[in-house]
Amino acid sequence: MKYASLLESFSRRRQVQALLLSSLLMIHGHALASMEFFSIADSAAIMYDAPSLKAGKVFVASRYLPVEAIVKVEGWVKVRDSGGGLAWVEEKALSNKRYVIVTSTQVGAYQSADTGSALIFEALQNVVMEWLEPAMNGWVKVRHRDGQTGYVRTHQVWGS
Repeated sequence: MKYASLLESFSRRRQVQALLLSSLLMIHGHALASMEFFSIADSAAIMYDAPSLKAGKVFVASRYLPVEAIVKVEGWVKVRDSGGGLAWVEEKALSNKRYVIVTSTQVGAYQSADTGSALIFEALQNVVMEWLEPAMNGWVKVRHRDGQTGYVRTHQVWGS
């Protein structure tokens, strides 16, 4: 009798653990759905492999590089870049000012959100542009560092 009772208790405990784990995964999935984009604020920011100045240095990110915040922990933010790379950066090195980076070989920026409108400028892969307006109908409004503004397709840039 005791053996059956122990098995039932163990089974119940496993069910509770599975329920807790699935709840945590759902919460985590929801947190991932509400990620934020930032840009590197300083002229350069050191990216680390852990949230500590004593951690290994992964690379140096240039100013305005758009990054996606994954996790925030006590003055540190784990971020993802346009290539999918993950690293930690000090929160103070981030700016709320948004930028996008061209991920296609070349993009055209149009006067309005329509390929039939006037072509204002073209940008090559890895060019960073200021994000001006939220994406709508597959287009995002951007400003090139030369001051020209236009609309680019959202699937050709990252960070919007």
